[in-house]
Amino acid sequence: MSTLGQFLTRRAGPPGRLSLTDWIAYSYLLMGFLVILLPVLWIGLNSIKSQAQLERQDLSLLPSEFSKVARATLNTPDGKRIFIIDSLPQWVLDWRGLSEQERAQHDPESFLLGFSGDDRAVLRSHLGLTGQQARALINELNLPDWVANYPTLTQSQRADYDVESLLQGLSAQDTALLSEFLSYNGYKPHRLISQIKAIAPDPLTGEMRGWAIPSLSGTRDQVSARAIDDPDAKVVRLPRASLQAEKTLQPAFSNYSDPLLGKAYSITVDFMGCLTNSVVATFIATLLTLLINSMAAFALSKYRFRGQVTFFVVILATLMVPPTITLVGIFKMIDATGLSGSIWGVIIPGAATPAGVFLLRQYMLTIPDELLEAARMDAASEWKIYWRIMLPLALPAIAALGILSVIWRWNDLILPMVAVATTKEAYTLQLCLLEFRGEHLSQEHYRLAMTVVSLIPTTLVFVFLQRYITTGIANSGVK
Repeated sequence: MSTLGQFLTRRAGPPGRLSLTDWIAYSYLLMGFLVILLPVLWIGLNSIKSQAQLERQDLSLLPSEFSKVARATLNTPDGKRIFIIDSLPQWVLDWRGLSEQERAQHDPESFLLGFSGDDRAVLRSHLGLTGQQARALINELNLPDWVANYPTLTQSQRADYDVESLLQGLSAQDTALLSEFLSYNGYKPHRLISQIKAIAPDPLTGEMRGWAIPSLSGTRDQVSARAIDDPDAKVVRLPRASLQAEKTLQPAFSNYSDPLLGKAYSITVDFMGCLTNSVVATFIATLLTLLINSMAAFALSKYRFRGQVTFFVVILATLMVPPTITLVGIFKMIDATGLSGSIWGVIIPGAATPAGVFLLRQYMLTIPDELLEAARMDAASEWKIYWRIMLPLALPAIAALGILSVIWRWNDLILPMVAVATTKEAYTLQLCLLEFRGEHLSQEHYRLAMTVVSLIPTTLVFVFLQRYITTGIANSGVK
């Protein structure tokens, strides 16, 4: 049996039954596992949902979508006409929510050539081609210049022009196009929204038919539906239990590829550059932390000098000072030394940590002084004693501190905001994540995906090296 299996099957009570202690221990273990796992699982699953699905606040666990149809609203002088358009590609249904880069991957004008009549009119308005085609028609028919500027004129200025005479003699299709462009005679932009495609028995005949329904959420027993195969169908009420809707899995892996390849819409930072900055800052800062803290711990644990206890107490006292209190001082120090806007402004201020000094000092106190005295008798220098004796013997504690330092530096946001917030080239990973949410534009799909990317390094470090953390901390007080 594996080590994990042995651990999970341990019991304090007699074989074959669980004691009260077992129930409490396993309940606590399960609760802790869920508290840690569920938020990470939620972020991971939402990171592969499309932007449209996140904006709808879809609470479904997986990145899935119902089969959709289009509900078209045609606005004419005779009023509104509502009908269903089936079998449209997903990019057409989501056209209003696509970014400029995503729209550039499709050709709406060529797609529109496959439609005619009312379907064409609604799709033309939905795809934003009304103005483009109207101006092309104005140039083709050599119409007056005021026609193209008519939508921007005031009501009093429009009274000077005779639109009715202009439209006479045009075909019905051209008249509808120009009337919609000019917002004349009751014509308004048409609308197209996506609805869920479902199958259910007809309430009159019992025949299975396709229906367009606005939503399957809610608590009502019946939902409004419109038949797909009847252009003039009226809205009917169908029992929710009779509806059958097909749902397909549609993970959006572009949430990961676009920022990493520099294709994220409206994002002005280089995410790969931010990733590189975080790796460099974490690596160098961790090395400096290990070097400085181990040297300080060596001096405080193995030397006797006046003020030794005072120095140690002052170092420990800094643990009780909230980091926000020191932000102004850190900012002034960074600015005075010329490190503002440089990655070194992130590395140097956090190089020494009181927690690291305390951890290593407690571990080094357990190393016998006789080893150092023997080395001095063999004419070893103090540097050689530190480098060849103390560091190898304190390796478990140093490994634990190194892992903790990687986690601290990688996840740090406050210090980068103070040091490099004005220089995007020096942004770290955590600062880059802030760029995916602006005042007028929120791209949660990118931010969730890149959050998952930022979790991977620290997770791997902790999973594979956690035994050094437990060993180092456990041995810091008792050898």
